[in-house]
Amino acid sequence: MNRAIVRAHTDGILTATSLMVTAPAVDEAIALARATPTLDVGLHLTLVQGRPASSDARATGLATASGGFRESAIPAAIRYFFTPRLRQAVRREVRAQLERYRATGLPLSHLDGHLNVHLHPMLQDILAPLVVEFDIPAMRLTREEVAPNLRWDRRHVARKTFEGLVLRLLSTMAERRFRAHGVVFAERTLGLHQSGACDEPYLAHVLDTLPAGTSELYCHPAESQTGEMRRLMPGYRPADELAALTSPQIRELVERRGVRLVRWSELREERRAGA
Repeated sequence: MNRAIVRAHTDGILTATSLMVTAPAVDEAIALARATPTLDVGLHLTLVQGRPASSDARATGLATASGGFRESAIPAAIRYFFTPRLRQAVRREVRAQLERYRATGLPLSHLDGHLNVHLHPMLQDILAPLVVEFDIPAMRLTREEVAPNLRWDRRHVARKTFEGLVLRLLSTMAERRFRAHGVVFAERTLGLHQSGACDEPYLAHVLDTLPAGTSELYCHPAESQTGEMRRLMPGYRPADELAALTSPQIRELVERRGVRLVRWSELREERRAGA
């Protein structure tokens, strides 16, 4: 994944990535990011399907006996919301991940969350006072219209519709809460309903139908898959996503359509300047 992300940036159209600060290959990721200063890097806040940064996560029940977070997002979110002890543990964990990111010395370009956990109302409450302290400049609002994707791929209509509605509601709440702190957002996201299948035909379709304004496309490129990746992301085709992001035909289409590739840091400066 680390190598693929750098390739997608240096040889393709990718402008930003997000770092999981407790992931197994984090040291390599930090080294590659330092060697690639034109790549924006943000924090990928992780509270499911990963390992904690806080020292007491297992004792509080935030982590399981094996030392990792729970792997199913919705049951975990319900437990975090309704268990006071866990709410405090989540608060410490969010701070610990932000502090660990700051310790890398990398500029923080944005914040998003694994499985969009950062949009959970409780996480919004936790993040609000930390925006200024950690200078969180931008945030992903996961809001993608369902209808355009269904015109491309009619599968999973019920799931896509439900996810789209819930995440749009949560994103609306987050925008109202964080805009006052100067946090910037893209007007829409793309790729949510095509996760794991953002291949070259899909990217060409997106570029041909891209509306005016600022859009964030997010993908999951990798050179190949490990067994753990196949277990957690069944059906994903990360090598196809890498091929799409580095495709000369996609680059040509970007230029022909007049699409400007921007980084989060550039977007924030433009918004501050009133551009």
